[in-house]
Amino acid sequence: MNACATDLKKFVMVVAPHTSSWDIFMGFAFRSFLKIDHIKFIAKQELFKPPFGSMFRKLGGVPVDRFSKNNFVDQIVHMFNSNESFAIALSPEGTRKKVDRLRTGFYHIAHLAQVPIVMLAMDFEHKEFRFSPPFYTTDNEAADLKIILDFFHGVKGENPELGLDHLSA
Repeated sequence: MNACATDLKKFVMVVAPHTSSWDIFMGFAFRSFLKIDHIKFIAKQELFKPPFGSMFRKLGGVPVDRFSKNNFVDQIVHMFNSNESFAIALSPEGTRKKVDRLRTGFYHIAHLAQVPIVMLAMDFEHKEFRFSPPFYTTDNEAADLKIILDFFHGVKGENPELGLDHLSA
């Protein structure tokens, strides 16, 4: 991760493309290798049920109900505002399936908490992880999302046909 991102106390990490169940395990291994274990992650609440629920919590998981309007963005913003140091990683697709648009919760969290977004591209084709410099949102959401999609353009996940290229074309 570039030097300025490792010095950040607070940020939202956007990890993409999310095309396989293996992505989370790759993320755990990479997080451990870089010794950035303090980064929490958001995952669907179904993963937090037995038998693996306690393991995901110990690994830093924060469960989310993907189908409920429960002010999730406000809850995460509160976590940022209540902690001196807080970082959370999530997938902007919200699923491993091909999507028609990004979910924008990550964007609104970063904007409302006034913290930067650090993008992490998991490029299986080139067998590498790539980080962006910290990116601060502006008042132009459409332009900001274009910058984010441009960062991930050409990045091939484990299942490339499920990636994001079609959104930035």
